[in-house]
Amino acid sequence: MNIGRIGVWTSYRAFGAERAGEAARLVEELGYGAWWLGGSPHVPDVRPILEATSALAAATGILNVWINDPADTAAADAALRDEFPGRFMLGIGIGHPEATSDYRRPLTTMRAFLDGIDAAPVPPPPGERCLAALGPKMLDLAAERSAGAHTYFVPVEHTRSARERLGPGKLIATEVACVVEADDAARAKAVAREYATLYLGLRNYTRNLLDFGFAEDDFGDGGSDRLLDALVPQGSAGHIAEVVRAHLDAGADHVCVQPLGEDGIPRASWTALARALL
Repeated sequence: MNIGRIGVWTSYRAFGAERAGEAARLVEELGYGAWWLGGSPHVPDVRPILEATSALAAATGILNVWINDPADTAAADAALRDEFPGRFMLGIGIGHPEATSDYRRPLTTMRAFLDGIDAAPVPPPPGERCLAALGPKMLDLAAERSAGAHTYFVPVEHTRSARERLGPGKLIATEVACVVEADDAARAKAVAREYATLYLGLRNYTRNLLDFGFAEDDFGDGGSDRLLDALVPQGSAGHIAEVVRAHLDAGADHVCVQPLGEDGIPRASWTALARALL
């Protein structure tokens, strides 16, 4: 399926699900190829995005296996694809041990979930689903059972390594959080640090970052400047576009930008990034 080279990543949290259609129309008008819906969505949650647009792809970023039933997921997926063919990417993820008391054996659990959806009368097409993946084993599973990997909170070096691991022909769709703020560097850094604090408390992310040149000292107090500049670029839209292009040059097929620090629908940030990237 065609998700384009550049998309957006956002949940409905900042502006409310009732404004999803308005936001989706803006995303499509600006020329983005896909909207990755965060906030651990269920499949039907992307329907307002698809209903409001004519060609924009929608993806779950990500559907959490711990709170979704495989059979129900496959049935909802089939219904959505029947109505909006070629426009839905099912992004599936294992979540984080800090988020659920049931967390155990992530690879085994993910395989079981995939077996469950593949046993459905109409399974989600392997080429139109992807797995949230950071480490080598989950990347391998993504290559084996799906179109490829959706990566989140990663430096460019991870994208390069993931491409080497997956080889050609497999999807790498990388999220890049950012702060479009050219005039107030202190504010931009504070916004980035507030966002990063959550993820630096999750072992899946910190273990991954330790493998890519960062140290425990980089994780305190919302992240070192070095870490924030690599993972949550701040500054002009042009500067952020350079980081996005670095991911593409390193092997990403698609980058979904997540601008931070703007109240409501991030109209100004989406527009500035579209001008720089599209």
